[in-house]
Amino acid sequence: MNQTQMPLLNKAVFLDRDGVLNVERGEYTYRLEDFEVAPGVPEALQLLKAAGYLLIVITNQAGVVKGLYTKEDVLACHQKLQAATGNLLDDIYLAPGHPTFSESLRRKPDSLMLEKAMAKYMIDPAQSWFVGDHLRDMQAGQKCGVRTILVGEWPAGTHERQSADLLSATREILS
Repeated sequence: MNQTQMPLLNKAVFLDRDGVLNVERGEYTYRLEDFEVAPGVPEALQLLKAAGYLLIVITNQAGVVKGLYTKEDVLACHQKLQAATGNLLDDIYLAPGHPTFSESLRRKPDSLMLEKAMAKYMIDPAQSWFVGDHLRDMQAGQKCGVRTILVGEWPAGTHERQSADLLSATREILS
């Protein structure tokens, strides 16, 4: 295959949900009245989209298999997120399992959700990022060869690229 026949690859920012896109409450967030888009998120997503990135959410939602809430509850929160951010998210992948109930390669720190998105959207890992607030997010991204940014408050000595929040991470990605 010569260069004129090579498919164009896309770049993406993979985003964890709780603690990155919405305010982390310290417990499962599944009720619409508790789901609050984090400050700076709409602006960050607009900047990333304007720079040509696909925006793909990668979220563990173990509360589904635990019976704490339904997949429909999660989808309603995702609809609220899309509405609050101008429908800028290209796709949302969720892993409803938990190791206590069933093993799944979709659940972070495994990388199957990212791998599926990368195949579907022809994503170049070298041009892509994963922004998350847990080390398991970083591990999933690293397994797929994407650069990672850990957001939130972490102790000194954490060997990850760090930012305070998604807007700060966005500025780093775009710099």
